[in-house]
Amino acid sequence: MKLTTCFKYLLVSFLLVPGVLFAQEKGIDATDSLTLEQCVSYALENRAAVEQAVIDEAIGEREIRASLSGWFPQIMANFGGTYNIKRPQQPIGGEIITFGQNYNSSLALQATQSIFDSNLLLASRAARSRKALLDQQVTDARINTVVEVSKAFYDVLLTQEQLRILDQNIARQEKQYNDARSRYDVGLVDKTDYQRAAITLANIRSDRKRVQESIKASVAYLKQLMGYPVEQELNLTYSYGRMEQEVQADTTELVAFERRVELQQLQTQRNLLRLNTVYNRLSFLPTVSAFGNYNLQYFNNDFENLYDQHYPTSAVGLQVSLPIFQGTRRLQNVKIAQLQEDRLDIEIEDTRRAINTEYQVAMANYKGNYTEWLTVQQNLEMAEEVYEIIKLQYDEGVKAYVDLIVAETDLRTTQLNYYNALYNVLSSKLDLQRALGNIDINR
Repeated sequence: MKLTTCFKYLLVSFLLVPGVLFAQEKGIDATDSLTLEQCVSYALENRAAVEQAVIDEAIGEREIRASLSGWFPQIMANFGGTYNIKRPQQPIGGEIITFGQNYNSSLALQATQSIFDSNLLLASRAARSRKALLDQQVTDARINTVVEVSKAFYDVLLTQEQLRILDQNIARQEKQYNDARSRYDVGLVDKTDYQRAAITLANIRSDRKRVQESIKASVAYLKQLMGYPVEQELNLTYSYGRMEQEVQADTTELVAFERRVELQQLQTQRNLLRLNTVYNRLSFLPTVSAFGNYNLQYFNNDFENLYDQHYPTSAVGLQVSLPIFQGTRRLQNVKIAQLQEDRLDIEIEDTRRAINTEYQVAMANYKGNYTEWLTVQQNLEMAEEVYEIIKLQYDEGVKAYVDLIVAETDLRTTQLNYYNALYNVLSSKLDLQRALGNIDINR
């Protein structure tokens, strides 16, 4: 009996260990409630776009090493064998002379060392710029991840807050419906009061159902951005007081173009194109390489005796290859490279204008959303006060029920508008920070 119990515990342990290890690998427990910082940090490690960018960077570094490998000695070995079905013949002095043997074979070992090669020179000079471009691509993916995950996080919280508000409204409306029904039953009011209450209650429940379903879609999208396991629960936590404190942004800061990774990428591409122009000019120079070889030759008329004796040869030398005329192809390549530089210069300047426009739009949106948030914040306080007054007056029989419905609707609308405004100002702040090049990717 004890052995059976131990076996059961052991089996359960084996079943649970993979899940525990998985949670430890990801650094997040399934029961944890994640903050915004934790969600962003998780996404920076696990989002598909970031992982792909990191892999692309590793691939690019390997490609750089491969392109530079031409500076090392290149060693090759060749082995071959031939059976001469009909050996060559030639008339000499009135006789037919047959040359060669029935079987021949060779083993050759050759080494070459590049001394000057414009292709290898370009690869060496461009290595640093290519590495910088790969790093900038990873940075771009991380910036997009921070912004998109933050927005998705706020969107989930907004939707959850909408659900909470609707739940509060349903609770109030159910009480009002029951009160109106009781008053109608005792003959104090007509049936229109509780009918209006029933209509309002049904509408709020319908809104709640819609919001409840939208939460699933919002959470699924956040999981996708984070690279979070689909089957694992994602619980979020955040302080709305802290969110309200974080709406502030420095509106006096001017855009710094050099901080924008998009412009950095174009500048790096500009360096690569400049090197490409230099390479095409260097194509007029010769290619110089040294070589050495060692060959073993085997000849015999009988196959079984082919490798009994070998005849070695060896040589070393210097090879210079100079293309003299290629139909103006090299000149055209130089012109093409210069035009590509000119085209990228235009793109760089246009990108600067686009960044400035993005900054101006982001600043305008932030200021507008911030003003709207302050306005809705004041409206919320007044709507709560108006509702409390009208509710008290209705209970005392001073106000009609329709006035209470209007106050209730205004309060609900203002509450929802408040959190929409809060989300909009936080979202526009992220856009402003990205436009300024101030997104922190070191999480």
